[in-house]
Amino acid sequence: MAASAGGGDGVRRRGCCGGGLFPEESFRSWSAYGRALLETGPRLRDRATARSLDSAEVNEVRGRSGADMKRTLTWWDLIWFGIGAVIGAGIFVLTGQEAKEAAGPAVVVSYAVSGVSAMLSVFCYTEFAIEIPVAGGSFAYLRVELGDFMAFIAAGNILLEYCIGGAAVARSWTSYFATLLDHHPNDFRVHVPSLSEDYSRLDPIAVAVVLLICLFAVLSTKGSSRFNYVLSIVHLVVIVFIVVAGLTRAKAANLTADFAPFGARGIFAASAVLFFAYIGFDAVSTMAEETRNPARDIPIGLVGAMTLTTAVYCVLAVVLCLMQPYSEIDPDAPFSVAFTAAGMDWAKYIVAFGALKGMTTVLLVSAVGQARYLTHIARTHMVPPCLAQVHPRLGTPLNATVAMALATAVIALFTDLGILSNLLSISTLFIFMLVAVALLVRRYYVAGETSAADRNKLAACLAAIMASSVATAACWGATIAGGGGWVPYAVTVAAWLAATLFLQCGVPKARAPKTWGVPLLPWLPAASIFINIFLLGSIDAASFVRFGVWTAALLAYYFLFGLHASYDAAKALAAEADAARVEEGARKPGGRQLIVME
Repeated sequence: MAASAGGGDGVRRRGCCGGGLFPEESFRSWSAYGRALLETGPRLRDRATARSLDSAEVNEVRGRSGADMKRTLTWWDLIWFGIGAVIGAGIFVLTGQEAKEAAGPAVVVSYAVSGVSAMLSVFCYTEFAIEIPVAGGSFAYLRVELGDFMAFIAAGNILLEYCIGGAAVARSWTSYFATLLDHHPNDFRVHVPSLSEDYSRLDPIAVAVVLLICLFAVLSTKGSSRFNYVLSIVHLVVIVFIVVAGLTRAKAANLTADFAPFGARGIFAASAVLFFAYIGFDAVSTMAEETRNPARDIPIGLVGAMTLTTAVYCVLAVVLCLMQPYSEIDPDAPFSVAFTAAGMDWAKYIVAFGALKGMTTVLLVSAVGQARYLTHIARTHMVPPCLAQVHPRLGTPLNATVAMALATAVIALFTDLGILSNLLSISTLFIFMLVAVALLVRRYYVAGETSAADRNKLAACLAAIMASSVATAACWGATIAGGGGWVPYAVTVAAWLAATLFLQCGVPKARAPKTWGVPLLPWLPAASIFINIFLLGSIDAASFVRFGVWTAALLAYYFLFGLHASYDAAKALAAEADAARVEEGARKPGGRQLIVME
């Protein structure tokens, strides 16, 4: 990846893959690669502590895409992208499942708890998106505050969430399409008996939908926005119909007779699952690079979309529980069956149509968001840099969009994804927790300015906040298993309160936000850490095993490829910065670099 200031044999490798899939120095020959592998330890120490600068992410790293993305989005676009990203098929399936099996009518409280957790994360994402308006989203934020290594682990889980989640939605799209036509979903799938049972139902319709959505996402971000909010408006009209028609068949006794039959345990267990229904809003933060006025548009867009989404979810949950006793709710098609039981069989087609529209917008926003994540990751050379290319005429990340669409389409074609919903929730809760930690680091620590004593106090507070959150989740798990009581919570929650209070009063802030900041610092980010970890404690052990396997695969890739490519790219960028200062006649060539190693 080296660049020569004076020509000669130097090759500039920004914005293209002219030097191969991995054009960096470490991959120019097998001997060079062997030397790089022998230096894995020192390079890992370097990248684990390397933190990028805001200016580097916004300028130099973004410049590796060649062309700029077009700034065409406003707060109106972001609100509709947020609604389109979040309100999908989940509300039409998960509500019935959790009401019947976990929470009863108190599922509305479960939605509220998940919504509060999501809103706390929205606040953290909003401040970062304003300060660092680039396509990388949480990857860029973590790279600036927690370093390359943690950013890569988060990035791998984000891409997993988008890819598998998109495939699951695409297969659901086929199911609801079949319902509209009075067919069984498998009528539109090709059965291949020679394949394993979980992979034997090939879904060509899902593949076609994913590729068509990819085409929309590639052609124009603004055009995708317009298409999205037209579909989202139609979707909201269907939701209004469900609410109004459902209330005409409502019975208050269904809601109040046994509001929380499974107690607090059921409410929080349902919240962990229902959090999946809120996944997607982080895709909006990746559009900051294409927003006309990030300081104004992003807070309105993100907070407005999440507020509306939470309200819609809670209202729909109440309506469902008013229409039927929770014990009679169908876990697979709750609203359709509820309308049929109420003598309105025709309404199930409207419900299926609404779900279909919702899934289409989720796929569209997912395609836009996941491509921007991958684009910024490729700008750092952790994955092949050709994926960072922005098409000069369209102003969209063409290669990244196509790559993610192909991966999603392959999974959607073969795989039954029922077992992976909890894995997706683990990935998302883990990343949201890291973003909250990164925000506290950003506000309380600045390299070269924060004293060692204050840095150590910050580290101790963060460790105490996370440890007390983990202990609370462990106590909750023991309570669910039938052991323990409520006394341990008095210790763990008190420890969390004490750590957060000390952070507020005993550690000076090192930085203030330029335009908009998270209110009630440090309480809201600390609460986000607490709730995300608590919800993680409600997810089954088998899902954590799968999460561990995926993380191990990420680490293997990172140690073999990503570490060495990003190390070479960072060193080349620092060398170019030094060369530029020398050419400008700078008197202090050892001054602050664009990429600093702390």
